[in-house]
Amino acid sequence: MSDLPPLPVTFRPSRTRAVLLTAGVAIFVVITTVGLLLEQLSSGERLSFVFTAALLAGVLFLLSRPKVVADESGVTVVNIAGKRHLDWAEIIQVNLRPGDPWVFLNLSDGTSLPALGIQPGIAKQRAIADAHALRALAEARSTARPTSRPTAGPDEDQG
Repeated sequence: MSDLPPLPVTFRPSRTRAVLLTAGVAIFVVITTVGLLLEQLSSGERLSFVFTAALLAGVLFLLSRPKVVADESGVTVVNIAGKRHLDWAEIIQVNLRPGDPWVFLNLSDGTSLPALGIQPGIAKQRAIADAHALRALAEARSTARPTSRPTAGPDEDQG
């Protein structure tokens, strides 16, 4: 397993992030400039232009936030509005199927967590390589295996 990336490693959609951050700054500058240059506007109206520009830029900055950070203790998934740390043993499988908008992590509790930090939008080959690297790290470091999913106990209905 010499092809494992050294830890810590951060996976993020760099091109998408660059586009979103650039667009956010450009939108803020253009709308603010237009608001300040229009002489017929009152100061309150100018302020509303700046506020609207900041709001739009803020949304684009939030959309550029996703990343996946793998370190010795596990994986931290930062999505648009949330952040979750997972121990390596919690990750059963790393999935990026054709047509998926981002990676999904199948977890030991039976749920699935989207990891927006690896998405094939603009850079498909990079996302595939990142998904393979995260999968290799999870397989090398996890004590849980895909066959160890919880099954129904003797008192539970299996039908």
